[in-house]
Amino acid sequence: VQLQASGGGLVQAGGSLRLSCSTSARTFSSLFMGWFRQAPGKERGAVIVITPSGKILYAADAVKGRFTASRDNAKNTVYLQMNSLKPEDTAVYYCAATLLIIGHITDDSTYNYWGQGTQVTVSS
Repeated sequence: VQLQASGGGLVQAGGSLRLSCSTSARTFSSLFMGWFRQAPGKERGAVIVITPSGKILYAADAVKGRFTASRDNAKNTVYLQMNSLKPEDTAVYYCAATLLIIGHITDDSTYNYWGQGTQVTVSS
């Protein structure tokens, strides 16, 4: 399974961005999808996890009320809508996928497949 993340960029604080993660995998509609981020000097952490049917399983406290995820299984694409962006949201954002949740949904090791990352920079 190859994942391709896109949509990152430079935005001012208070602005919005929508990230996309697409794949050609035939199993996409069965995949749990996660968005993770890694800021400079920090460990990568989970942002949002979404079920195959589109239910949000997890959202980090830092993004609740500002970020949401959705998916279009017909287009093999998952989205991360980021609103009210803050400078502390600056990070490389990764999408990840797994067929089975073995372990905690916020652990990197739970996910078998990763996209290449897309940079999001929020200026103050």
